[in-house]
Formats: sequence, structure tokens, C-alpha cells
Amino acid sequence: MKPDLSLVDPLDYNLATRLAVGDMLTRVSWLFPDRLAIVDPDGSEISYRAFEVASEGVARSLIAEGLERQEPVALLLPNSWRFLASFFGCAKAGLIACPINIQLDVETIAWILEDATVTTVIIDRALLPTLEKAFRNNRRLKLVIVVGDGPEPDVGDRRCVAFDSLLVDGPGVSIRIEDRDIVHCLYTSGTTSRPKGVLTSHVAVMVASLSNAIQVGHPRGEEYSVLPIVLPLFHTTALDTLALPVLATGGTVVLGASFAPDTLLDVVERYRATHLMLLPAMYQALLASESIARRDLSSVRLCIYAMAPMPRDLIGRLARAFPNSKILLGSGQTECVPATVFQWPSNQYDKSDSWGPPAITVDARIIDPDGAIAERDAVGEIVYRSPHTMSGYWNSAEANRVAFEHGWFHSGDVGMVDRAGVIWFVDRLKDIVKSGGENVSSVEVERVLLGHPEVLECAVVGSPDPRWGEAVTAVVVVREGTDLEDDSIELELLNYCKEHLPRFAVPKRFIFETSLPKTATGKIQKSEIRSRLREHG
Repeated sequence: MKPDLSLVDPLDYNLATRLAVGDMLTRVSWLFPDRLAIVDPDGSEISYRAFEVASEGVARSLIAEGLERQEPVALLLPNSWRFLASFFGCAKAGLIACPINIQLDVETIAWILEDATVTTVIIDRALLPTLEKAFRNNRRLKLVIVVGDGPEPDVGDRRCVAFDSLLVDGPGVSIRIEDRDIVHCLYTSGTTSRPKGVLTSHVAVMVASLSNAIQVGHPRGEEYSVLPIVLPLFHTTALDTLALPVLATGGTVVLGASFAPDTLLDVVERYRATHLMLLPAMYQALLASESIARRDLSSVRLCIYAMAPMPRDLIGRLARAFPNSKILLGSGQTECVPATVFQWPSNQYDKSDSWGPPAITVDARIIDPDGAIAERDAVGEIVYRSPHTMSGYWNSAEANRVAFEHGWFHSGDVGMVDRAGVIWFVDRLKDIVKSGGENVSSVEVERVLLGHPEVLECAVVGSPDPRWGEAVTAVVVVREGTDLEDDSIELELLNYCKEHLPRFAVPKRFIFETSLPKTATGKIQKSEIRSRLREHG
């Protein structure tokens, strides 16, 4: 059966029935116009009414500039409400927001802009020198929209517009947007090759936002969530997993330029934050603050962490510091809008080393190399089926063939599913160390090392070895004040690992560093560590 729509205007039907990310903001701003939507790193505040006006202004202006449906718009912006207004403006205009990691080197930014066929960029004034270098040989760029006060910059023969001139109130944008239209293109970190553009639809982002809102408890009504965000918005975690679910439910997002423990504690107290999401190393720094014992942290209901194991003693200390908060692990990746799995708070006690069961919108299984679904408790690749899976990689047919083979999205993660449906992560396929005929989980070795009181951070990789093929190598950052002058700490860690790990998994080598290379979101770059080991031994 199908409805007879012959007498219905296609645009009218689309507006009445569609699922579009831009409509999310329109609904919330109509219901809560005077509620605080966003706090900027400089302390400036914007209401939902003003946020909606700004986003609609961006959308109307981009359409007026002649951008065509589903054309990409690059965002080179730090955390700010203008970043989010640009994102929603693109969504409302049927365009594709293409946030770019502003911490990348100039050559990589230039490559991404070329690969994405960008003609329009919205950029912070402070980054204009980077733009000039990135586009020195790029003749595709036509329009530069500059955020920030100052004299008109020299952008050659390209049209230059001040961002704030777009923020004019006017009629709402009414154009046709299909559910499966692409809403954003996020480039992966590219730790082993050129970054890949991940194309994600309105359906995927909306379903993920609602799934996350349900799983982490964002209420919609007189009570609402307040979430500080210190991770960069150009990454899927901050944008899709943190900001959008809060904004979808009428909550308040408090943006930070970067992570500073005492500044974040000030924000928690001042705005009565209900949720936190930090990396384990950030929580460690927060708990090390001399002022934390004097703080009122009773408003926090949930502490979320991701991207690295959380030592059990740290979980206990965190629970004591935030007395009204549960602790939740979330996991996912850019290609399947996070989170795909959530560790239930109760799992912190009975299955603390697990990832937890799949999110409510995700079917997660284990497959063998032939594509067959594995039995429970069998180890294999973790695969997903979900409406918030990406639409595909941009300009990469072979990568898409591999990603969707056998009718599942292939995560590249190795794990197992137990009898209760809980997922246990073993390692990334590319990070498993093959030593002496044994497959060693780098994550398991890291989890053990992080349990030692002197270890602050660590990364375990395989280094070339004539006897073992790959030698299990631990690169360790110890706490300040630890004596590294003799071999005592290395011997202590070696004996500690022998007590807690199988013999074949015990590191053959320890390297001590003052810091580890990380991505903009704080994820340790093991490829960089492996490269250094190959070069310097």
C-alpha cells in the first residue's frame, strides 16, 4: 500500500515528514527560546532563540551565495557557538559540514580541502595564515567567511565575508532535505595512511543523538542536562556524542578551549554540570587538583570516559569525588557515530574490563575471517549493523567494499561477546602484537601497567625483533618524582607484569618518556610510536 500524493506539493510533504538535523534546533528553540544553549570559552552566552537566528542566518547566506545542494563547506574553527551555528546552518541549507582538525599540519589540511572539493570555508581569523598556505595552489576556493573582528584580510581574488554579517534575522529556510542526505564529512585521523572522509547522513546523526540522549539520561523538560565539553568539536566525540544530544533535548553546552582541571571544576560548580566526559588521564589530573576536596560536585550525575582503559583504583577515587555520579564507559568510532556500546554502571563492578553491551540502536556481533557469525565467547572481528553507520567513505570504492562486506560494518576491532551479550574488546587488528607465535593484546598489557601506582600513561606496541618477530614493547610515562636514574622502576614494572600477565605477554622492553604522541582528542598515536621505534631502534 502507498499513499496517493499526486495532489501534495513535494516540498510540503518533505517538510511535514522528514528527519533532518537542522529541524532539531528549530523545535528546541521554539519550546525553550530563553534557555541558555551554549557558553563559549570566553564566558559569553547564547540563548536558544539567538542560536536559532544565527543558524538560520548562516543557512540563508550560504544559499544566497549560490552553493548547491550537498556541496561541502569546510569549517576551520576552534570550539565556539559560531562553530555550532555554522554546522547547523549547513544542515538547514542542505549542505555538508566538513569540520577540519585545526591541529593538523598545513600539508594535510591542504590535502583534505583538495580531496573534499571545497569551494567555501568558514575560518577563524587567527587561522588565516594557515589557510593562505593551504590554498596557495588551490584555485577551487571561491568564498572565505571569516570569524572574528579585524581589518578585511587579503584572500586574493576570492570573495571574503565577515561571519557576523550573516547573522540577520529573517524567514526560516524551507528547502527539501532528504533523510539520507549527507549532513557532515569527518576525516579520520589517518594514522597509517591518508585521512579518509567519512560521509554521514541526517538519519545517522539524528538516531545516534537520540540513542545517546536515552543511554546517558538527558531529560527534556523543566529539568535538563548541563555538559562541559573540552574535546574539540571537529571530532565526532565532541560534536555527535556530546554536543548534539544535549542540544536535541534543550540542555546547555559549556565549551572549553582546552582542558584545565581547575577551570573545569569552576565550570562544574558555576553551571551545576550534570554530566562530564573526559579521558582517563584528564580524570586523573582533575582528581590531582589541590582544590577538588573543597568543591561542590554534587550536581554531577554521570561521569563518562572513553578512548583508553580506566584503572579500577581511579574508578573508585572518581566515585568518591563525585558522590552522586555513576561512571560510564562509551565506545565507538567515526564511521559508526558513537556510541555503539555502553558499559552499564553495574558492569564497573562485575565486568569492569569489558566494553559493555551494544547501544539500543546497534546490533553488534563477532565474525570469523570467512564472514560467518561466531559463537558466543569466540574471538574475532567486531562488526555492527546500525542506522547510525556511515553512508560510506568519500572517493574510496575499495575501502567501502571492505567496510560493508558480508552485510556488516567492519570495525577493525578484535573482541568477543559473552553469554550476556557484553562485548569484550581485545585490540585493534593493527595493534595486536604478534610475538613468538602468540597474539598479544596491547590493551590488556596496558590495562595491567596502568594499575601500577607509578604509571601515569602507557602504550604497548610491537617492535621488530629477530627472535620474537615482534617484541612486546611498553612505552611508559611515570608519575612526576619517580626516580629513573637506575633500573629499579623498570625491574619493578617487569616483575609486576610477570605477576599479572601470561609469560608471552610480558614486555620484553620498557621505554620511559615524558609524554606520548596523541591526536587532538587525546588518543595515543601508536603508529607514531611504532615509526619512531623503526627509525631509532
